[in-house]
Amino acid sequence: MRIALAQINPTLADFESNQEKIISFIQQAQQRKCDLVIFPECALFGYHPFDLLERSKIVEKQEAEFKKIMKKIPPGLGVIFGLITKNPKKKGRPYFNSAVFLVKGQKPRFFHKQLLPTGDVFDEARFIEPGDFSKNYFQWKGKKFFLTICEDIWAWEDKKGHSAYAENPLAKVKRQKIDMVINLSASPYFVGKMAKREYVAGKTASYFKAPIMYVNLVGAQDEIVFDGGSFVLDKKGKKILSCHQFVEDINVIDINTWEVWNKTPRLSATEELRKALVLGIQDFCKKTGIKKVHLGLSGGIDSAVVAALAVDAVGPSQVMAFGLPGPFNAPQSLSLAQELAKNLGVDFQVVDIKSMYEEVLKSLEQGLGLTGFGVVHENLQARLRGMTLMAYANKENSLLLTTSNKSEYAAGYSTLYGDMCGGLAPLGDLTKGQVYELARYYNQQGEVIPAEIIDRAPSAELRPNQKDQDTLPPYEDLDKSVSYLVERSGVAKTATDKWLLPVLMRTEFKRWQAPPIVKVSQHSFGRGRRYPIAHKAKE
Repeated sequence: MRIALAQINPTLADFESNQEKIISFIQQAQQRKCDLVIFPECALFGYHPFDLLERSKIVEKQEAEFKKIMKKIPPGLGVIFGLITKNPKKKGRPYFNSAVFLVKGQKPRFFHKQLLPTGDVFDEARFIEPGDFSKNYFQWKGKKFFLTICEDIWAWEDKKGHSAYAENPLAKVKRQKIDMVINLSASPYFVGKMAKREYVAGKTASYFKAPIMYVNLVGAQDEIVFDGGSFVLDKKGKKILSCHQFVEDINVIDINTWEVWNKTPRLSATEELRKALVLGIQDFCKKTGIKKVHLGLSGGIDSAVVAALAVDAVGPSQVMAFGLPGPFNAPQSLSLAQELAKNLGVDFQVVDIKSMYEEVLKSLEQGLGLTGFGVVHENLQARLRGMTLMAYANKENSLLLTTSNKSEYAAGYSTLYGDMCGGLAPLGDLTKGQVYELARYYNQQGEVIPAEIIDRAPSAELRPNQKDQDTLPPYEDLDKSVSYLVERSGVAKTATDKWLLPVLMRTEFKRWQAPPIVKVSQHSFGRGRRYPIAHKAKE
C-alpha cells in the first residue's frame, strides 16, 4: 500500500483556495499510484481559527468547499484531511476539531480531536468540544489504522517524568493489531521542537507496536510558524521518511516494502531558524495581501539582519530601506547602511530627521518648559523616525518591519511609537546572540552584511557616544537571563537575572503594544505570554 503525506500551507478561512490545493495534492498522490493520501490538521479551514469561530457563517462556507472535495476525489483513493465540524448536540461547545476519511461513493467518516491544548498560543477549548479517540480504528484496502489529531499524542510523560496532563487517555485505548498510527498535526515551530515531536511520536509507536505517520502543517499564521517536516517512524522510533521543512511537500511511502519516494536532508540549526523567520515574513505579507515591506537601516546589526531576511522573503524589488540620520549618528552608520542596501539590491532613501527634531524640540521647550537633555530628547528622535516610516507605510501600503530583538524587548530598551512602530517584528523572539549568529551565517558565502556592522558596538545613537552597554548588562549575560527568565520562568539567581526581573515586570505595557512577533522559541512575547500590566509581583 502506498501512502502520500501531503504537507500543505492553507490560508485561514480561504476555503476555496484551500479546497483547490487539497485537490491538487490529491491528484499528485493519484499520479504516484497511491492508495491513501493524508493531509494535516485543519487543512481545509486553516489553523488556528481562534475567534473566527464566533461567526457561524464562516464555518458554513467551509462546508460548501468540503462538498466540492467529496465530488472531486477519484475512485479508489482514500483521502484524510483536517477540518472544523459542527457539534450536533445542544450541550457542549459548538465545534469539533476533526479529521475526515473520504472514499468515493461512501459516507464520510469523522474523527474528533480529544486533547485540546490551552497553553502558550493555543486556546482550542474556547470553542472546540473534546472528542473520543478510543474508537478511532478504521480499515482501508486490507490495512488497519488508528487515527489521532495533534495534541492527542502529547500527554506522554517527558524524559523527566513531567506531563501537561493529569492522565494520558491514549494509554487507556484498548490496543488492537494495526499497520499504522496516523497523526494529523498543526504543530508550531520553535527551536528544538522536532526532537519533542519525535519523542511523543516514538512513545505512541511503541505503545501501539506499530509505525506512526505524522503529517504536519506548513506555513505561517500571524506570529505562529508551522514548519512541516512531516515524518514516519517505525515501531521502534527510527525515522524512515522525512518531508522538507518550511515548504509544501508531498512524499510517499509503501508500507509493505517501506520504500520512500524522496530522501530529505536535515537542515542545520541556523538555516532552520533563518527559514522559519523568512516564512514568517513571507506568509504574513501573502496572507494579508501586502506586497511591499520597508524598514529603517541604522547601520546596526538588527536592521541589517531584518533587511536580509526581508529580501529572502519577498525579493529585493519589494523591499525599501531608509536611512534616518539624526543629530547623534556616527557618519559611518549611514555609509554602512548604504553599503548593505547595495549588497542586497534594495532601494535606499535618506530622510534626515535633524531639522524635524530641532523644530519639534523648539515647540516642546516652549510648550512643556523642557530644559537640559534627557530621555525626552532621546525618545523624540526614535518617534520621529517611527513617524517617517509610518508615513511611508500609509503612502505606499507597505509593511513596516520592526527591528527590535527579544533581549531589548525584555529589558524595555525600546521606544513606544518609535523603534517599536511596525506591523511585524521578525527578530522579536531572538536574543542578541542569535541575531549575530544569523548575520555571520549570511556572510558564509561572501560579505552580504558589511563586517563593520557585525564588529561595531551596538548603539541606539540617541545621545553623544551612546553604547547599549551604557544602559544594559553585557548582551552575553543579558541573553542568558532572557532565555532563563522568559522562556523557562526561572527564579532570579545571577546579578543579571536580578537586574532584569524587576525591569521585565514593569515594562510589560510596552510589549502589549508591540507588533506581532514571529515566534521561534518555546515561550515568546506576544499572544502566548499573558502577563498582566498592573500588579505588585516582584519574584
